Amino acid sequence: MASEGAVFHSNHVSSPASMPSNPLLDQLPSYQSLLYRRKQSTRGSGRDQRASTSRPRMGSSSSGRWAGLSAETRSPDPTPQRPARELPVNMKEKRLLAREQQLKQNKDLSSWERFHLRRLRSWRRFKDESHEVLLTLQLWRKDIHTIEGKFGTGILSYFSFLRFLVLLNFVMFVLIFGFITLPVVISSYGFGNGTSSYTDVSDCTTYPSSSRQGLVLFHQYIIDLLSGTGFLEETYLFYGYYRVSTVHFTKFMYNVPLAYLLVTIGYLLLSLLWIVKRSVEGFKQNLVQDQDRFQSFCNKIFAGWDFCITDESAARLKHSSLQYELKTDLEEERIKQKIAERTLAEKGRIYLLRLVLNLFVLGVLAGCFYAIYRATIYSQEQATLIKPKNFILDLLVEYLPSIVITLANFVTPLIFDMIIQFEDYTPAFEIRFTLMRCVFVRLASIGVLLFSLWSQITACVEPCPCGYNHKLYPCWESRVGQEMYKLMIFDFIIIAAVTILVEFPRKLIVMHCPCALTLWWGQQEFAIPKNVLEIVYGQTICWIGAFYCPLLPAISTIKYFIIFYIKKVSLMQNCRPSTRPFRASSSNFFFLAVLLIGLAMACVPVGVSIAQINSSKACGPFVNYTTSWEVVPNTIDQLPPSLRSFFHGVGSEAFAVPFFVVVCMVLFYFIALAGAHKRVVNQLRDQLIMEGRDKRFLIQKLYQAQKESWMSPQHRSGSGISQPLGSGQLSGVFLEQHTGANMTHA
Repeated sequence: MASEGAVFHSNHVSSPASMPSNPLLDQLPSYQSLLYRRKQSTRGSGRDQRASTSRPRMGSSSSGRWAGLSAETRSPDPTPQRPARELPVNMKEKRLLAREQQLKQNKDLSSWERFHLRRLRSWRRFKDESHEVLLTLQLWRKDIHTIEGKFGTGILSYFSFLRFLVLLNFVMFVLIFGFITLPVVISSYGFGNGTSSYTDVSDCTTYPSSSRQGLVLFHQYIIDLLSGTGFLEETYLFYGYYRVSTVHFTKFMYNVPLAYLLVTIGYLLLSLLWIVKRSVEGFKQNLVQDQDRFQSFCNKIFAGWDFCITDESAARLKHSSLQYELKTDLEEERIKQKIAERTLAEKGRIYLLRLVLNLFVLGVLAGCFYAIYRATIYSQEQATLIKPKNFILDLLVEYLPSIVITLANFVTPLIFDMIIQFEDYTPAFEIRFTLMRCVFVRLASIGVLLFSLWSQITACVEPCPCGYNHKLYPCWESRVGQEMYKLMIFDFIIIAAVTILVEFPRKLIVMHCPCALTLWWGQQEFAIPKNVLEIVYGQTICWIGAFYCPLLPAISTIKYFIIFYIKKVSLMQNCRPSTRPFRASSSNFFFLAVLLIGLAMACVPVGVSIAQINSSKACGPFVNYTTSWEVVPNTIDQLPPSLRSFFHGVGSEAFAVPFFVVVCMVLFYFIALAGAHKRVVNQLRDQLIMEGRDKRFLIQKLYQAQKESWMSPQHRSGSGISQPLGSGQLSGVFLEQHTGANMTHA
């Protein structure tokens, strides 16, 4: 039994240098791979090779690892060394063990340490109870749990994302209302002495009233309500009504322009930090899931079921979605193999076809953007003329840019879905590439609209005393705010109209007209990416428009609040889950990644309008400044000399260059650290693969040894298993005869 003790059940732990060689364990795949790597690493160095030959033979790495485990296996009672929550026992025994461990720990502690420990436990219990109370107060908690139970975590992630946007917009509204709207309202009612922004009178300061005079028809009020013109323009909803420069309170003076600018920067930074914080966890899960294709197969087969599903039809859909995932993965592997076997001529043909199709896509995008540009120019020109008295025509002219943008967002995804079928990509890449094209169309259409507006705003005939076209746009910020307001309202109308006028009749037709066409058509799918793009598009409009329409986050909060119930009713009554599955972790990361793209796109026009375009001289808080950003250096110049020199030093090149160098060094450090972690992860993954091969190899040997032992004469005579025939080493590795008991251990 010497070989047995050397490998598994030795009474002493042998040192690695004195460990004997084991022919069986030397056959392990991990040991063979280790020998191969040693040969490769020592091939170029004769001295290292001589040192390796003079070194005593250690046996396999696996034998050393298992020999090291002998001390653990012979330990009398390893259970108290582990936390009670990690033990594989029932809850009652866990409580008893935890109480025993706590008593043992308290015996060795002083009175002050015991008091500190009790205080920590009380604080932890208080935090857990507070967390439970906050969960009960969570918005739509019961509704979201119902959706999760019927449709799983994929669709749940969409409604959780919608709830996040409601909270984000509400916080933005609280910031804007508390620091901008409320001080201006207080000054207008005499609670604080407000100073007007106007300092001189000229043609640039002329801002004619947009309120309708005389007899006003009812439909004109509807147009004003839907377009933000008329009576609605002269409210706190738009930028032009904030005409107060400073508010003098009893003990301090409130600078409204500075607060306006800082709040704008504040809600953009808050949105960025909040989104990044939520996306970190989803990014980690998504990174783990996308690392290895074999791991993806294992996850789908062994851990792919969503145990939150309680509805029978949803369970059937989950079965089909898992089958769809596996088919898609197999199709991807087939396409990858096909791509690897392509000849040079086939590659050239595919690349040429993709080039032609992408040129066609660029042509479609150019046509859409040009249509948006012409619609915006025409709508702005008609707004300055005498309006016709036709209600429908007035509304169409006001909403012409919004209508063209909505049509572009509806038509281009259909074209992209048809084109992507001829580009010969993998199924997963097809979905991602089509979604990114749709994201680009939706966000770029807003950029084209703003570019069209600014081309009209900045186009003035020389001389240009105001720096912008003050004749057509006496308050251009309010005009941009009206366009964002119309986009927000029209987007909400389209979402509600599609649910009521398209999805609900479609369900009635499919249910009550069972023919071949309706069965092929089927119920409307609840497509998660399409619905996410809708609300990200609306949130991007809110971020851009909040500077020109300060109360737009309040409208966006109400809009998303109503959309939640619209989508919930549509999901429960009209739709079925998509056949293309989306996991909660990957869905959350995708949603937040698209939202970050929208935030980055929103920062560009807002930053350009603050820093580059001249502010209006007839309205708003920045009439005394050339640009909105000019309020910052002017405020710094009014500070005490010490603070002024500090801010000037922070803004100088002498601070900026070293700060940039330090940031680059920190960035390079984290890049190197991430690379090291990635290498460690790859090594651990390789080690897991090798251990899996070792286990399979050892199981095969165990099976062979047991088969030989069953066929041995000793087993036939009933004497039990002592040693398999012809393999003394196998008995030393796998089988052991204990004295006093006929037992076999592996």
